[in-house]
Amino acid sequence: MSSAPVPTLPHHSLLVFLLQVAVLLLLATVLGQVAARFHLPAIVGELLAGVLLGPSLLSHVWPALADWLLPKDPGQLHLLDAVGQLGVVLLVGITGMELKFDLVRRRGATAVRVSLAGLLLPLALGVGVGFLLPASLIPGGTSTTVFSMFLGVALCVTAIPVIAKTLIDMNLLHRDIGQLTLAAGVFDDAVGWFLLSVVSAMATAGLSTATVAASLLYPVAVVAVAWLVGRPVVKRALRAAGRSASPAPTVAVATLIVLFGAAATQALKLEAVFGAFVCGVLIGTSGELDSKKLAPLRTTVLAFLAPVFFATAGLRVDLSALAVPTVLATACAVLAVAILGKFAGAYIGAKMSGLGRWEALALGAGMNCRGVIEIIVAMVGLQLGILGPETYTVIILVAIVTSLMAPPILRVAMARIDENAEAEMGLAGPRPRELTSPPTTSV
Repeated sequence: MSSAPVPTLPHHSLLVFLLQVAVLLLLATVLGQVAARFHLPAIVGELLAGVLLGPSLLSHVWPALADWLLPKDPGQLHLLDAVGQLGVVLLVGITGMELKFDLVRRRGATAVRVSLAGLLLPLALGVGVGFLLPASLIPGGTSTTVFSMFLGVALCVTAIPVIAKTLIDMNLLHRDIGQLTLAAGVFDDAVGWFLLSVVSAMATAGLSTATVAASLLYPVAVVAVAWLVGRPVVKRALRAAGRSASPAPTVAVATLIVLFGAAATQALKLEAVFGAFVCGVLIGTSGELDSKKLAPLRTTVLAFLAPVFFATAGLRVDLSALAVPTVLATACAVLAVAILGKFAGAYIGAKMSGLGRWEALALGAGMNCRGVIEIIVAMVGLQLGILGPETYTVIILVAIVTSLMAPPILRVAMARIDENAEAEMGLAGPRPRELTSPPTTSV
């Protein structure tokens, strides 16, 4: 006897889902363009779209509409989340494809010193602040240690897409300080995804000697297997897809590689974005990728899926939480630590490399951008139950403020740096031709 077929999606649920995606995309696109007009990252407008439709505004101004368009039914919200998760996995994959690891080799020890100092100091400060925050802000059942480690990771990340777009907009990508900032950011990004996967595994499996050891070894094993086994497979798949004059096979193969990688690390409880990032790096460093053929994928992700994801992330931001003195004080403290840690770390790394104070300030401003990466980290924390609504709002606030700070500080610092002095300090080196054109991940 055959089993009954699975019921299709109810008519009303489909209607609400389609309207949710359409309204979020419309508002995110419009506000993203408005932000760009004012020389702000588009991500600011895209997040604001969700904030306006979420508990911060619409739920207070027009609760009936908010309840109809964004019902509290988990099944309905999960449909929207699925679109957002697909968007973030592909966005992280594309980011991995476009990281230029030859920059790190070219800038050598200077990039590594700046990156390590700019990563370790905010990481340590973030962990320390996590232990000092009121217990009421830590979700029930979450270990204070895991929460503190997660906060450290959230504060130590750097957003390469925002840095690159800022440098391009300000015509600073050709400068040696600009390329050194990108090189240090590439290293930060790679280490940040690794740390996120480690903390996520700890949050899922619990804290014990065995689980901590496994949490550290699993990401290393994933990278090793990806490099030894996955790399030749990726090269052959991309080579076969590249024989077609149409971009469709290349887009399909790249998408499949990222999705399978994300599924593999999700199965290992290391978070899907880690696998997506590793596979994106494999694709980008394969030597077989025709980047022009990936244009349709980039356009789809950056114009449709990513804005919907960021708007969905904004839906969970409740700015009214900042009216609570404890939450407001926490937001100010975390923001101050995030900014101080990045600037002080980058400054220390720059001084260790013999750079001047204005060069150090410029590096600090660039490395301080959190943008898209911080938001992805915050969403992971929310999904794992490490962050509550209040701490999630605080992390999103850090992402926005630090991204807005970069352009004015960079403008002041770079105006005081002589290009000839950069060469005298040993920063100058051959510039890759591809970096003179804008990276496509500009969110």
